[in-house]
Amino acid sequence: MKAVHFGAGNIGRGFVGLLLHQGGYELVFSDVAAALVDAINAADEYTVHEVGDGGADTVVTGFRAINSAEDPEGLIAEIVDADVVTTAVGPTVLRFVAAPILDALRRRDAQAAPLQVMACENAIGATDLLRQEIIARAGEDWGALAGRAVFANTAVDRIVPGQPEGAGIDVTVEPFFEWAIERGPFGENPPRIPGAHFVDDLAPYIERKLFTVNTGHAATAYLGAQAGYERIADALADDAISTAVAAALEETSALLAVKHGLDPAELAEYRATILRRFANPALPDTVWRVGRQPLRKLSRHERFIGPASEAVEAGLSAQALLVAIAAALAFDDPADEQSVELQRRLRTEDPGLLALEVTGLEEQHPLLPAVRDAFAARAAGVAGTV
Repeated sequence: MKAVHFGAGNIGRGFVGLLLHQGGYELVFSDVAAALVDAINAADEYTVHEVGDGGADTVVTGFRAINSAEDPEGLIAEIVDADVVTTAVGPTVLRFVAAPILDALRRRDAQAAPLQVMACENAIGATDLLRQEIIARAGEDWGALAGRAVFANTAVDRIVPGQPEGAGIDVTVEPFFEWAIERGPFGENPPRIPGAHFVDDLAPYIERKLFTVNTGHAATAYLGAQAGYERIADALADDAISTAVAAALEETSALLAVKHGLDPAELAEYRATILRRFANPALPDTVWRVGRQPLRKLSRHERFIGPASEAVEAGLSAQALLVAIAAALAFDDPADEQSVELQRRLRTEDPGLLALEVTGLEEQHPLLPAVRDAFAARAAGVAGTV
């Protein structure tokens, strides 16, 4: 069996690639970072280090990497006879991944088992997005190619922090992970992924993860940066921050209970698990890594505006989420392109119009007035700064 994984970074090697290896797949990483590809190909093995309670070291073997920028034909050839394709590249990069997958499907034996495609991204319906990109590129040819692949959405969860200097291609991760996968598209032949669980309805799992793990992690980062902390664990050790993050997650849990019928007691236990994970002092994670790309994280269907907008629509509170949104607007990291852009626009543009554009909220949405107030308050705070 062979799996091709797009994205040879820390998540690719330390989570998705690791589980594919444990499932018995020959592992082919695809990436455009030449130095990383060369380092992977120069190694016979790498180690995934789990840090924290219950952590263990796992050695990964049986892999290679291909530079998709320098050898697109080689990548296509690898996909042609692969069993599984996965991604961990970020939702905005999926449109570039679509092209080689489509080219491989054109060359794939029509009698072969369908290629099993899963986009493992922090986004709702990421595999659907990848499939749509492939179909759009195929045009009228898609009818003849559709049977050569199956597409399943997934929900993935594992904290993979920035890596220590000199780690090479080894990866440090937390012990906890979750990989939920749609069962239906695979019929009787699901991929072999130890530890993954296949579910009939993925939506509750995706939103539970996005509105708890991603919301809570980013809220900790933004509130921590605002308070002057560097490390996520240190920020969460601050009672004021831990209380504010917990309050935001209580609001998202209330929404999940109403929307998906999830059990409030189970959601409370899940929240407690998530907060313990964030507080793991062995994870060298920073507020700057977790908080990067605030413009994306403040967009319409992401971890703050998404649950907050649905909460107010359902008559639920979103006050703690608005506190986190205000902290996100204050995130000022000169090393992060989106942070720099956001702070510049807050200084130079009308905050009300900027709130509409960044969040994607509709003009009449009941959340918009409070969000506009948050934008206006931050704009007033940075007025006149260089």
